[in-house]
Amino acid sequence: MKVLERVEDAIEYAESMRRANLSIGLVPTMGALHRGHLSLVEQARRECDRVIVTIFVNPTQFGPGEDLSKYPKTLEADLEACRELGVDLVFCGRTEGEGAVYSEGFQTWVEVEKISKPLCGVYRPIHFRGVATVVTLLFEIFKPHRAYFGLKDFQQARLLERMALDLRMGIQVCLLPTVREDDGLAMSSRNRYLNPEERAEAVGLSRALHKARDAFEGGETSPEVLLNSFHEEVSKYPLLKVQYAEIRDAWTLEEVTEPVIHSLEQGVVLAASAFLGVTRLIDNVWLDPR
Repeated sequence: MKVLERVEDAIEYAESMRRANLSIGLVPTMGALHRGHLSLVEQARRECDRVIVTIFVNPTQFGPGEDLSKYPKTLEADLEACRELGVDLVFCGRTEGEGAVYSEGFQTWVEVEKISKPLCGVYRPIHFRGVATVVTLLFEIFKPHRAYFGLKDFQQARLLERMALDLRMGIQVCLLPTVREDDGLAMSSRNRYLNPEERAEAVGLSRALHKARDAFEGGETSPEVLLNSFHEEVSKYPLLKVQYAEIRDAWTLEEVTEPVIHSLEQGVVLAASAFLGVTRLIDNVWLDPR
């Protein structure tokens, strides 16, 4: 397994793979890898000749007062996990200096206009601009055939899918299901921030989402009633402070206010965000997955 830091070296590696007619699967991450990330790596390993994992804590997707400086870093463990899964290259991009991901004086940004606005976009207004820009850079560096993302970050996944489609990037964006802990909590690098009391209550977010989905599967179609079901369950966990809970078209992310029916092309998603202390969690469930 190769480990590279300079963009120029990464480009040279990827170009050599493409010249050899080898398919490239890319798994972009910010490190602190967990089983959710590794499920993406495993899928890429099954489908591609060469698998590249990027570990880059992207500074441009963090707003003022967010957790850039304390974002968990577990590089040695991450590299060992990648090695065990047969990853071919880990790219640990530099944030500054020679060979950095962002060139000196960088001022070009990629924005996906509509999908970036609701849900997390309301509270993190520059976040998705940073995400779209860094992924565009990684796509340009590696020119992968496939790129893998998890649906726990549902809005991000749809945004990147839309971006690749709109810009005709020729990259297959592969979206994989959320991986959960045994009690249902969606896996996230930020779960490491939770103290034992907060961790015990964190499961309330997924339980509330699944209670609303159970109500839908039982025949309830009113968005208001489904959201009430969510809030009723989450209220049992007093440390959880809900930031938002909304029902959206799973493709356009437009708000769904009419009865939830089985007619929307990609179904409907109930997405939510909540705080436990200073730790922000996100999660979602599809109400009508196609």
